[in-house]
Amino acid sequence: MRKSIVLAVPLALCGLALAAQAETPAQLAAQAKVSMIQAREIALKAVPGQVVKQELERESGGSGLRYSFDIKSGKDTREVGVDAKTGKLLENSLDNNDAD
Repeated sequence: MRKSIVLAVPLALCGLALAAQAETPAQLAAQAKVSMIQAREIALKAVPGQVVKQELERESGGSGLRYSFDIKSGKDTREVGVDAKTGKLLENSLDNNDAD
């Protein structure tokens, strides 16, 4: 039992430290050079349809800061990624997994 407590405390503290480092949406937006509206236009040029989900996130590829859009086009949903600093199209892939 004592070993469990000894291991649990450092893990809990580690989790708190990671949570404290998480960037807020406002902090991410302040780092973007391309607005959500501009990125949305870029995404919809690549995949005409209806945006059903959009977010600004840290993710590998490009500058590391990207807008991610789920766009319903016909029967399919596509995930389109746009670099938030350059406006470059980073991803255009089929994403019919509704679990996200």
